[in-house]
Formats: sequence, C-alpha cells, structure tokens
Amino acid sequence: MTTIVGQSVKRMDARAKVTGEAKYPGDFAMEGVLHAKIRFAGRPHARVVQIDTSRAEEVQGTVAIFTARDVPVNEYGLQTLDQPVLCGPGSDKPNADVVRFVGDQVALVVAETESAAARARDLINVEYEDLPIVTDPFRALEPDAPQLHPGRQPSDLHPELSTEGNLICHHQISKGDVERGWRESEVIIEGEYRTPAQEHAYLQPEAGLSYIDDESRVTVVVGGQWTWEDQHQIAHALDLSPDQVRVIYPAIGGAFGGREDMSVQIVLGLAAHRLRRPVKIVWSREESIKGHCKRHTMWYQCKWGATREGKLIAAKVRVVADGGAYCYTTNKVLGNTALTCTGPYAFPNVEVDVDGVYTNNPPGGAFRGFGAPQGIFAAEMQMNKLAEALDVDPVALRIKNLLRDETPTTTRRPLPGGVSLVEVTKQCALASGWQQTDKGPGKPLTTWKRPSSKATSRLGQPREAVRTGIGLAVGFKNIGFSFGYQENCWARIELRGQEEIDRAIVSIGSADVGQGAHTVIRQMAAEALDVPLGKVQMETSDTATSPGSAGSTSASRMTFMAGNAVRKAAAEVLKRWREGERPAATEQTYLAPKTTHFDPETGEGLPNFAYGYVAQAVEVAVDVETGELDIVRVVCADDVGKAVNPQQIEGQIEGGVVQAVGWATCEDFITEDGRVLTPHLSTYLIPTIADIPQQVESIIVEKPDPRGPWGVRGMGEMPFIPLAPALVAAVYDATGVWIDKLPLTPERVLGSLRDHEAEACSSGT
Repeated sequence: MTTIVGQSVKRMDARAKVTGEAKYPGDFAMEGVLHAKIRFAGRPHARVVQIDTSRAEEVQGTVAIFTARDVPVNEYGLQTLDQPVLCGPGSDKPNADVVRFVGDQVALVVAETESAAARARDLINVEYEDLPIVTDPFRALEPDAPQLHPGRQPSDLHPELSTEGNLICHHQISKGDVERGWRESEVIIEGEYRTPAQEHAYLQPEAGLSYIDDESRVTVVVGGQWTWEDQHQIAHALDLSPDQVRVIYPAIGGAFGGREDMSVQIVLGLAAHRLRRPVKIVWSREESIKGHCKRHTMWYQCKWGATREGKLIAAKVRVVADGGAYCYTTNKVLGNTALTCTGPYAFPNVEVDVDGVYTNNPPGGAFRGFGAPQGIFAAEMQMNKLAEALDVDPVALRIKNLLRDETPTTTRRPLPGGVSLVEVTKQCALASGWQQTDKGPGKPLTTWKRPSSKATSRLGQPREAVRTGIGLAVGFKNIGFSFGYQENCWARIELRGQEEIDRAIVSIGSADVGQGAHTVIRQMAAEALDVPLGKVQMETSDTATSPGSAGSTSASRMTFMAGNAVRKAAAEVLKRWREGERPAATEQTYLAPKTTHFDPETGEGLPNFAYGYVAQAVEVAVDVETGELDIVRVVCADDVGKAVNPQQIEGQIEGGVVQAVGWATCEDFITEDGRVLTPHLSTYLIPTIADIPQQVESIIVEKPDPRGPWGVRGMGEMPFIPLAPALVAAVYDATGVWIDKLPLTPERVLGSLRDHEAEACSSGT
C-alpha cells in the first residue's frame, strides 16, 4: 500500500511560481485583445439620472461603452440578488439606477488599448441625484433611517434574510433562563468591544480575460473561489444557460474569501459576448481596495456570569455588524458569529442577538475565519477578564468549561464527535511555558501556573521602557457549508492503462487560491488509488472539464470535502478496473451530513457537521513610552485531524498568524461618510517583515474527525481566529491595561496607557 497521505511532498505549482512561469489572470493575452476599464460610482448613495458617453466615444480606439441598459438581467448576488451589475437608468430591475457605495460599477469602457480605455472612462459624464447617506449601522436600524433596499422580497432559501428595512439578517439563540443565571452568578463581567474591517490585500488584484472559445462558449479566465457558482452567476446576468459559459481559474494570487463574490467576471463576459472579441481587464490596487468587500466591522455588548469556583452560568451577547451596501455573505458570516460569541464553552443559560445591517459603506463579506475571529475576540476577552476577576489561571478556567464530546452547545446539541478543545489548549499551554501544579486547598482551579515572560524585544528602547507579557486564547469554527445547505462535492476519476494503471486523471472544480489544495487532493487520490503520486494527473478549476460543483474554496472545507469525493470516486473506479473496464471512469458526488437552520426563536439546531479547534499563546513586548508592540513568539496548536501534508499545514499556520497580526495591530481601514480614506497600501498598512512575530511555533494535533477522509478536518482559517484576544491578554499581562478595540496601533496603545494612568491618578490609586 502506497503511503502518501502524511508526507510533505512538493507542491505541484512550486516550480512554476518561483520561476515566474505560472500565469495569473492578469498575465493572459490573445491576438486582437481589447482592454476594459470600469467607471466606479465614487459616491456612497445616489440615483444615476443620466450617463453621457458622447465625449468618451470620441476617444480614438474606443470600441464600446456598456451601461445598465446593456445587461440582460441586471442583478447578481451570492446569497440574494440585491446588487446591479451596472448601476444606471435603462434596466428593467427596480432601483438598479441607485449606487449604494463608492465601489458600485456604473459603466464599462472597452478600447483597443488600456490607455484609451482609461481616457474614455474619465470622459464619461454621470449626472447623479445624491440620496441621504447612512453609514452607522445603529442609525440605519432606526425607523426614520434612509432605506437602501426598499421593496426587497423575503428569501425562501435563507429564512434569516426575511427581514425588513435596513436589517439584512437576524440570528438569535435563547437557552435556559438568563435572569436566573445572574442570580446564581457570584461574579459578573461586562464588556463592550469593537472589531474593525479588514482589507484582503491579496497579492494579485482583480483581473481577467474573456473570449469566445471553440465551442462558442463565453469563457472567463479569472481568479475566484468557486468556478461553478461564477459560471451560474455570469449565465444568469447574461441570460444564457450555464453550459454556454465557461469559467477557468489559472494561478490565483490569494483570496481569503474576498473572491467569493463577483468583481470583474460578469462585465468581462458581457463585453466578450457582445463584441465577439477577447477582452482583458486589470484593476489597480486602489480599484481593488474600493471595489471589493471587507471583513465585517462589529460591535459587541457582553455580560457573563460565573460561580466563585469558575463554573460558567450565564451569557448575554448583543452584536451589531456593518453589512455595508449589499448582503454578500453577511447572513452566513453572522451565523458563525452567533455560534462563537460565547466561545467554545458550556453555558446553561444564554441569550444571543445578532443583527447584520445595510449601510452605505463597502459591503462586508467573507474573510478568513468568516465571523469567528470577531466572535472569539469578544468571548475570549470576557474569559480572560473573568479569570482575572476570579484570580485563577486562564488555562485552568478554560479547561473547566471547554466543550467536550456530548456537551450541549448554545444550540442545545453537542458538537460532532472528536472534540479536541482540551487537547489543543493543554498542548499550547505546555509549549508556551505554563506548568501544571497540584490543587491547593480551597482552590480547585489552581492546577496551572502562568509563565513569566522573558521576551527579548526588537524595540531597541531602554529595558525600563519595555515590558513583556503572555496571553492565551482558544477558538473553534465550522468546517464546510452549513445552516441547512446540502454540502456537496463532485469529482471524476479516469484510469488508463492495460494490465497496470498507467495514469489516473482526477477532474475536480476546486480552486487552489495559493494554499496548495490541488497538491493535497492529488496526494489523497494517489493514496485512495494506491498508485505512485507521479501517475496522478489533475484537471482542475475549469467548468469544461469539471462540470459538477466542488463547492467554494472557503469554510476550511476543501480538503475534507474533496478528500471524501475523491475517495468515493476512487473506490468505484477501482471496482470497475478490477472488473476489466479499460479505461475505467466514474464521477461521484459526496454529500456531507445534513445540517439545519437555527430555530428562529431559540437558535436550537445542528448548524454544522464538522469543526476545527485551535489554541494560541502570544508573547509580546510593549514600549510604554511609544505604544509600539513587538510580538516575540506565537505558539499555535491546531487540530487538523490528519496532516495530509505537514509542511503545507505549517505554512498555513504561519500565514494565518501573520494575517491575524495585521488585523490586530496595524490594518486600519478608514471610511468617512462612506468614502474610503485608505485606498492605497501606503495608507492601509499591512505587516512587513519588521512587524511579524520573531517566532511562530506550529503544533500539529491529530485527533481524527470521524467523518473526515483519513480523519481529516479543515484548518485553513483556524490559526487566524484566536490571535487578537491572546495578544490583548498579553498586553494586559505586560501593562495592566485592557484594550477593548482593535487594531492595537501605537497611538491606541499609548492612549489607553495614558488614560489608565490618568484614571489611576484621579482615583488616588
């Protein structure tokens, strides 16, 4: 039996990427290719009264200008069809003439050269009637607030979207009796938190090429996360059948959820379909930052109660999230937030209310962690503050209350089998320097002892100005699509040869967005077929070769889902091979266990079929004179179920940690009256080599998921989730100051330290 699962084999695309041979969407060109530019709205809320293209049409080289009247079905959306492809008059869709954020698209210019397209775009005269702006989600919920989507219809597929006014969606969980819980609680902790937006900042901005292929299909070469869904949304907007549209993903320079929703796909297809010539577009960084969704900004009000012995009794959490101008995946993101805002802990009494709200800000959408980083931030802040109030070790408090197999969650059902929260917490704590000690008399929780930080800082200041601390947080998140959606993944395998298998061709529509998914799928196929890795040929990310849906490369799902689909197909095709079929081929669809929506009143249900578990400790140095932070060490214990490719897992952990450091410390996406004030990487700062942790220690835990292939559970999002609260706890350990709002920029840290000092002086302490 060939053993390939568990080996750190080389990535399929490694050589092509390091030599520059790999082609990304912006690298493609064809003979006679035209160039396109988009005229963005540039204003947050207005009605498009008129679009005058006469001057633009006079620019030499201009071939065509498309507006709303040219789009056959002028609507799209991943969850609900609430966004026009092009905003303006002439569409048969109601309110398609309204722009709702600065990144709405108004016109598409196609010209012989990129410079001609840019000149023509800038000469388009758009007459607007400005409409009232609402950018505060709390204001947007008021009865007299401007309405962004009047007349929208309830959703049959997504009951949480059947709301009115500017309320995109609502989730609530009610369990036990919270008022009784407060009476039984001996310690109560209350807190208010705010988590910020975040720009995906992927290396490759949006780009693509569209043309008519040899079978007369509108073909779009683009970076995305779900070829099948892109195909269907393009076909819908162009009023074509899906088999008349082909979507191809080449190399993709990052996604992190930001490519789940449409950007250039539909307008590229529209131009190629109408002009019958290839059309190319490449967004600038500014266009990318203004034009696609962001991580949701969220506000939290939390109240938790516990006994003196540290048993959690009650939690009440209110969440308001800025969904921006369109729904995107707000309803599903906030489903995760509703689950995670009380942490991975057992509570007998719970009240959770979560609202997603339309505003005139850029849309909130999918981003690594999908609502869990925000929910876990609030939960772990509460947990660390509770440990401080009880004067017990934060590791001990967690282990006492963590969910285990068969423990009911806030939705009254236990997590699926294989819960490893205690394991990842213990392994992380021990690797970070925590020590287990004997229980002392009358102190049942003092079985763990926090280490003293001895960090060596890079801050370069005198030692008396630099203080060090350590903090810990735990997280969990669903794997796979959920909340009643029938999760599925299609794969096809063909075996060629005579006496022996010479070649195995695996066709699957899964996107590899840079994380190495195709390499891992190839490994699992080789293992399932018992053939050498070199005999496995992959056909991926092309709806022509993979007409079935593999689902999106998101929700930490692809290894779990594709592995099960490939394993199922391998078993069937080997049976046919042994029966003498040459070549032998089969296509199979794996259906994951069913899930349910939240009960609308109680939140009861089985929202997910699998979860990932993670614990993280952060050691930090704080310069109390400047507010600068130096993250010295991060220890991340991640249960992956089974490590198919350990080296790739370590890469995912390190990448997730660095991306979380950006969200937690320096990435500050600023808008004012709906306008983006940080549209460049000179104003929106992502971590550089000087900002990342000095050391990231990856601990791979392998507690098999009973439903995962070879025990696999997903992990791509997990390393991001607990870093921010662990970092804030470390800053508190170093300074004695809690900071409840992200990011921890030097200005915010220094301001919090000074406010704390002023309060201490005024109180005489």
